[in-house]
Amino acid sequence: MTALPPPISRTGSPSASPTARTAQPDGGRPRRVVLKISGESFAPPGQLGISPDELTVIAGEIASAADSAVQIAVVVGGGNIIRGAQLSAQGGINQSTADYMGMLGTVINGMALKEALGQIGREARVMSAINVPAVAEPFIRGRAIRHLEKGRVVILVAGTGNPFFTTDTCASLRAIELNADILLKATKVDGIYTADPKKDPTAKRYDALTYAEALEKQLGVMDLTAMTMCMEHNLPICVFDFKAKGNIAKVVRGERIGTTVTK
Repeated sequence: MTALPPPISRTGSPSASPTARTAQPDGGRPRRVVLKISGESFAPPGQLGISPDELTVIAGEIASAADSAVQIAVVVGGGNIIRGAQLSAQGGINQSTADYMGMLGTVINGMALKEALGQIGREARVMSAINVPAVAEPFIRGRAIRHLEKGRVVILVAGTGNPFFTTDTCASLRAIELNADILLKATKVDGIYTADPKKDPTAKRYDALTYAEALEKQLGVMDLTAMTMCMEHNLPICVFDFKAKGNIAKVVRGERIGTTVTK
């Protein structure tokens, strides 16, 4: 098994520069990660809402990885509740409004995930990019880092707090802000393929890609803004099958699974 690429810096205090990375005493093992999970992960395939069974699986996998002494922040999507861009495209609702509705969907998912983690003994905090003080703390970088340093899972909701930005872009932004060593992108397949493997049986999986290759080949790993941010800040990305048991823990142990995207 090949170790994940080392970070570009070894500094991780709240006062560090936004592009600094946390220390990795075990060489290739990341110490702080941002995990991006889609809203669809909270429901069975093709369904909407939140499935208790799916929620239990997600919480269990995150808690198992956190037991490896890694600091985990989770950015959640809201596609199982509402897709702002899709709603706007259907007409009748301005995209800005639809996107804010989508942000509220992520708040719902974040609250559910926090409760599920709490039920299995893992302390968590929900931090929101929009002001919803009754259910979530505001996202403040220094406070989020402090939660991580205390071993709490930080659940980041409401995207960037702005319309026209995806939760993928939020994940890239927060990973850079929080000095994460790697961005973990959870998907339905075990990496990045030349084509959709569910539609094209000849599709081949990449073990590794550069940012430039991912952008040039238009593989749909993340939106262009998110990928460009990772490239500019040299933030490694790992795209992997989230539902395979133990995969998050494998990544934080430094094992190579899925597809990695680096410079």
